Amino acid sequence: MKIRLNASVIEGENIGTIMQKALAQNPNLLRTLLGLSFTLIFLLGYAVYGATISPSYYLYTTDTESTVIETTDPVKLYDEDENVTNWRWTFTADGDNLTWVNVTAGDLSRNSVMKLTNSAGLYSHTKLGDPDATEFSCADSCYFNKTHELISDDGGDESIISMTTTDPGRRNNGTVYANSLGEAEDKARDIVEYFHSPTIIIVDVIEEGDRSTAPSIILETVNEDFDDIAVFSVDAGTEFLWAVAAVVGCFSMILIPSFTVYFAARAKERKNELKLQKAEQEVDETVEHSEDAN
Repeated sequence: MKIRLNASVIEGENIGTIMQKALAQNPNLLRTLLGLSFTLIFLLGYAVYGATISPSYYLYTTDTESTVIETTDPVKLYDEDENVTNWRWTFTADGDNLTWVNVTAGDLSRNSVMKLTNSAGLYSHTKLGDPDATEFSCADSCYFNKTHELISDDGGDESIISMTTTDPGRRNNGTVYANSLGEAEDKARDIVEYFHSPTIIIVDVIEEGDRSTAPSIILETVNEDFDDIAVFSVDAGTEFLWAVAAVVGCFSMILIPSFTVYFAARAKERKNELKLQKAEQEVDETVEHSEDAN
């Protein structure tokens, strides 16, 4: 008597991928993957943490001193041919670590022209100092000129903001890389120390007509000296947790699909085993009935 087993009873025996078969046939592979994963997570997390608190980076701070230079009586120059009045103020700034030179004029007449002049040259742009400026970088957009000017179309108050450098290391603190605190301090001082010369600042306001009252002028300069330096440090516990979380997230993208395949393969295998057991029972019962009939 020939006994046939339906091929559909053992369907799914071929899982389809080498990884599925390996996971299903070797339960120890799951423990190996878990152990390897946690080991790599710890090592990579510690590596990120160690790189974050590297003592080779030092943060230095600067002591900022802002000075408003008192205005003096301007020199008036009237050009009869052009019918314009030129008001001129001359200031002497402190050139030691000079970073900012800002001038503000009040009570300007319509179509007046304001100029800021320094023979050593300054960087400026109409968007410099504007809190609403977006996607603006002075290092890329500022103009370096000996004279910067603007035209006041409607009169009133106007300002020219300028800098002696676009290097952020000379302004508002910075970071240096060094092997020791002494070396880091020397590097920081070399970056900050600067003398702007000549220090003469000239402000001109040109107005139409023969003017008798000069506009009000305010000149502000900023000097920044080296203040202090310290090794870069962070909250070790917080940074370690962030590092571990980042690595866990990366490994989860790889391990979750693998474990999903594994559990799916195991479930498929158990289902096939149950079907096979049921088929064997049916075969055994068929054989017993055949023997009893004979």
